[in-house]
Amino acid sequence: MQSRSIIIVVFTLQWCRAALSIVNKIERVGVGEVNISNFPQKRKEGRIESGASVATYIDEHLSQTTLVIIITMPSNLIVFFLVLLTFLPLNSHSSQDTPPWVKAGYYYSGNEISASDIEATLFTHLLCAFAFINSTSYNIFINSSEENKFSTFTNTVKLQNPSVSTLLSIWGGREDSAVFSSMLNQSSHRKFFIDSSIKTARLYGFHGIDLTGAWPRQEGSEVTNLGTLLKEWRAAITSEARNSSKTELLLVMAGYYLKASDTLSYPFNSMQENLDWVHFVAYDYYLPNKNNVTGFHAALYGSSGWDNTDSGIKEWRRRGFKSNKLLIGLPYHGYAWTLVNPAANSGVGTPASGPAITMDGSMAYKLIKSFIISFGNGVVSHQNDTFVVNQFSVASTWVNFDDVEVIRAKVSYAKKNGLLGYNVFQVGNDENWELSRGAAQEVDGDHHKRRLVIIVLLTTLAVALLLGIVLCYYHQGMVATSTKILYKLRYLSAEEKDLDRNASDLIVFSYLTIKVATNNFSKDNRLGEGGFGTVYKVRFGNSSGNEMLRANRNCELKVNPVIFVGKLRKDQEIAVKRLSETSNQGLEEFKNEITLTARLQHVNLVRLLGYCTKRDEKILIYEYLPNKSLDNFLFGQLLHYLSLLNPRKSILLDWSKRVNIIEGVTQGLLYLQEYSNFTIIHRDLKASNVLLDHEMNPKISDFGMARIFRKYDLEANTSRIVGTYGYVPPEYVRRGIYSTKYDVYSFGVLLLQIISGKRTSCYYGTYENMSLLEYAYELWREGRGVEFVDPSLDDTTSPCKIMRCMQVALLCVQENSEDRPSMLEVDSLLKNEGAAIGTPKMPAFSVKKHEDEEETSHSGIKLHSINDVTISQLAPR
Repeated sequence: MQSRSIIIVVFTLQWCRAALSIVNKIERVGVGEVNISNFPQKRKEGRIESGASVATYIDEHLSQTTLVIIITMPSNLIVFFLVLLTFLPLNSHSSQDTPPWVKAGYYYSGNEISASDIEATLFTHLLCAFAFINSTSYNIFINSSEENKFSTFTNTVKLQNPSVSTLLSIWGGREDSAVFSSMLNQSSHRKFFIDSSIKTARLYGFHGIDLTGAWPRQEGSEVTNLGTLLKEWRAAITSEARNSSKTELLLVMAGYYLKASDTLSYPFNSMQENLDWVHFVAYDYYLPNKNNVTGFHAALYGSSGWDNTDSGIKEWRRRGFKSNKLLIGLPYHGYAWTLVNPAANSGVGTPASGPAITMDGSMAYKLIKSFIISFGNGVVSHQNDTFVVNQFSVASTWVNFDDVEVIRAKVSYAKKNGLLGYNVFQVGNDENWELSRGAAQEVDGDHHKRRLVIIVLLTTLAVALLLGIVLCYYHQGMVATSTKILYKLRYLSAEEKDLDRNASDLIVFSYLTIKVATNNFSKDNRLGEGGFGTVYKVRFGNSSGNEMLRANRNCELKVNPVIFVGKLRKDQEIAVKRLSETSNQGLEEFKNEITLTARLQHVNLVRLLGYCTKRDEKILIYEYLPNKSLDNFLFGQLLHYLSLLNPRKSILLDWSKRVNIIEGVTQGLLYLQEYSNFTIIHRDLKASNVLLDHEMNPKISDFGMARIFRKYDLEANTSRIVGTYGYVPPEYVRRGIYSTKYDVYSFGVLLLQIISGKRTSCYYGTYENMSLLEYAYELWREGRGVEFVDPSLDDTTSPCKIMRCMQVALLCVQENSEDRPSMLEVDSLLKNEGAAIGTPKMPAFSVKKHEDEEETSHSGIKLHSINDVTISQLAPR
């Protein structure tokens, strides 16, 4: 006999439903006969004859406790169906019985990282913060300077993780919640707010709405009105989804710590009924600008009356809110306190005089890591096991924060207590995504352990299945597929040859060479990580460098090994930039950077040494610049603090060094625009793309977004926008037009940052409502420009004056591109103190307008259109 019987016992309804698809395939293909027995009935067996529907029979009897399906088929197909049906419960059981865990995180739009830098695969939900409530109309609004970030957020993060859900986060004001309270207290105001929130969320492509900072200021009517708001909000969301045939928006909110003695509360019944979840704000319990003794701001447990997350969650549950709708908050920040008497430091509860290091004492996790590293062995953090939090001290400074182990402990706590998941605040504070990876691994760890045993048991069957599939494909026309593969290989080979022709002076590295040199891309050799991927450092003369030379000699390269050795001298350090699979920089940008950089030779441009395209990798080899990027020095409250504690450990940028950097960047741009064979527009000039060598000389890097112009062409346009927010000129954002004045604008922004040490992502002024450019212009216009300047700078002995640089920078960032000077004019204005200089107009993207400024229009300059569809990116880098 050639056939056998396989008996599959199906114990749960979920498995029954999952079996339907398999049974359907058996019937449709006609490879076997099926018998079904029902339990706990009296074992009635009925043979399903040809033409009858087994799937229908199963569907009609899903109410039965157990089904036994007996399938008879040829023996050569048994292995296939055995493996397929064995995997069935793995996929159906977990997804049907328990809701998926939520791994959420806040992205603050004012953060220095862009949405494209987020490692979105580590999250199930991302919240874009914040939208605000208008004080008169109660409609939702987003600051105009941040609107582009909100409008592109969903599409940007979905490039990395197509399944991620995004939410629009609305700020309720928390302690300063007068507007929110006014909205709550009138039904008409609530309707304006609700309708506007739904419309705004749909407009920007969000999948849900979050309310943060909602805190009833008084017991009674305000709590009741908050409950009414949530009920009306949910009804409106349900109605909108039904009428538009769209998926219903999520509705979530943040909830804050409550003590048992607190009279203020939340409308827990309404929240339980109408919200998808509440993320418990499990941090900021104690703050250095509010408490006069040190306290752990995010302790998991506590003693002697200290506020902590465990007691806070228990209080919420005591008041009637269920655990399965709670997310635990994970803070990616800590706080630094100034101790009154460092000698009396006893950890938590030590008298303190206020915040340290930053204005409010808050420190992002990545800043804390840099702080610890910069002191070497002088600083060691340790975990307090009672509170489950990390702490360390330096002189009069005491810092507490959560590291990877603490984050994992909190995720484990949430799982054991039946919570729905966690919510990070905020994702941009992470260092190389190590906290987020730790949290995600803690969630997935038990699941992987359970599956491991099954996977090991099924390995043999899987191998047999693979062999069967190979034979099957062989008989069903694998020749056609092989042809496609060969075509793809030829295409990739042609791409490599094209690169070789356009970059003949560069070294073509093998993948093995790079792998050996970086010790298999070891973390020990890692210099940094971003949206593009990871950068590693290699020194020739050490063991890895020598192995790299030997590996490259033994590989079949397209360059002579002698040339290779001659170009990379002994003890030379190089940087290896490995683009990740989720990098914003695609193949075209990669090719663009290689072919462009290979043509450019200038002391103020980073030198590309070689590349690797083997095994579908995109790897670039650069000269190594030990002082990294300019932004590490410009935006360092940390560096200033370190200089006070230990001047030898910090390199401060005095005015002479900054003048040298300004001059170097100017000369680099002049070369690109005036002195090379082509006019080249960089399109991504910013502080992080200006690298510094051992003598602090600047070199412009990252030419992936650069474009070549023919000489005498003035402008071009594109339908796709690239670049970094804050450095991109208005004509490019609004109409896709770019020219040499694009880089002039970016240079102006960079020059203002060099003068002030301030970021573009923050707000300034008395009311913190002005961008960096507006703030600089207002101070300069009022004759108070010195208030804008980094107070550590002194230009007394320098021929290059700070105020003149500030005026030149403001000329570069004017709204109309025709009003901006060329780089030749910029160079002349900076070098010649006596040269006449114009009066700047309001900078681009300014909200405030001055009556004494005339409106100007753009003249009709001929546009040269190019197709950027395949070589640009949807979101900023």
